[in-house]
Amino acid sequence: MENTENTVLAIGTKKGLWLARSNNRTDWSLQGPFFTTLEVPSVAIDTRGGRTRVFAGVNDWHWGPTVVHSDDLGANWSESEQGAVKFPADTDTALGRVWHIRPDTAERPDVIWAGCEPISIFKSTDGGENFTLNRGLWDHPHRSEWGAGFGGAAAHSIVPNAADSNIIHVAMSTGGVYRTNDGGDSWEPKNKGIGADFFPDPEPEFGQCVHRITADAQNPDRLYAQNHGGVYRTDNAGDQWVSIAGGLPADFGFVFLAHPRTAGTVWTIPLKGAEERNPVGGRLSVYRSKDAGESWEEQHEGLPEPDYNAVLRDAAAVDDHPDSVGVYFGTRGGEVFASNDEGEHFVTVASRLPDVLSIRAAVVVGV
Repeated sequence: MENTENTVLAIGTKKGLWLARSNNRTDWSLQGPFFTTLEVPSVAIDTRGGRTRVFAGVNDWHWGPTVVHSDDLGANWSESEQGAVKFPADTDTALGRVWHIRPDTAERPDVIWAGCEPISIFKSTDGGENFTLNRGLWDHPHRSEWGAGFGGAAAHSIVPNAADSNIIHVAMSTGGVYRTNDGGDSWEPKNKGIGADFFPDPEPEFGQCVHRITADAQNPDRLYAQNHGGVYRTDNAGDQWVSIAGGLPADFGFVFLAHPRTAGTVWTIPLKGAEERNPVGGRLSVYRSKDAGESWEEQHEGLPEPDYNAVLRDAAAVDDHPDSVGVYFGTRGGEVFASNDEGEHFVTVASRLPDVLSIRAAVVVGV
């Protein structure tokens, strides 16, 4: 029997999780909801090691937040008996939310990261069955001064270095970007050049409300950041950031995506500003750069207009299709859009879902 190749899309919402499938990334079938009425702020699809494991960070209002996973695309779900993500007793802290789930690189197939609220990161070395608190970041002397963003005090971006497992970047609201060079034992703020106009010092050492960071496909020292006002790039692993907002209709937003193979190709979705968190002029568009942010092109074909819905930081993703990378995002109005040609054209995957909080996509063989 010939193996089929499908794209799977995990969609976490304010009230449940859906899974969408397509063999052409144009026509989609929708399965769900799973965890009906429960908030699903984070999802991931891990295709490393010859299996497909779907993760969901679920907020159960009775039992509390947890991470669950499925190895059969939603037919069955499992979690650790002790709770996959939990704070050690000596921290006297309870988990508030799992904001971000990040499988590490293919060379580290059992490593999964979770970014959480209160600001913390957890690491799993057994494929996501159990997670351990990173004490280096938790015990950091700056932690008492990290504030909460509008949505909460969250570690929402974890970027492992593809070339060196000891180097990891984390972004948080509000603390900014931090980097470890020793596998997480110690962390340094890396925010030089990133603005924070809500402080007396507009460029503090830390405290920036960074909304998302991601790494370039080919250069692990090149990262991109969408700030609470500001779009930036670093070419030296965060030692210095420069603005790349020129050519965008606004410098506010939450999303930053990087092409999985092509250097310098990235996407962002601008919003008008902190006070009006909606697309400029009601024109919801994706913006792509092919030169690491030196210039931008609008991608709007197939998207509705007007549309005043925002796109949240974890509600956008790219796949790793070998021919043409897919681009996906969902809105606070419950619509999900997909492009099978790197953003040139979009189609609607789903409409009138609850508020979309998280999206991930993967190409899967044999489903």
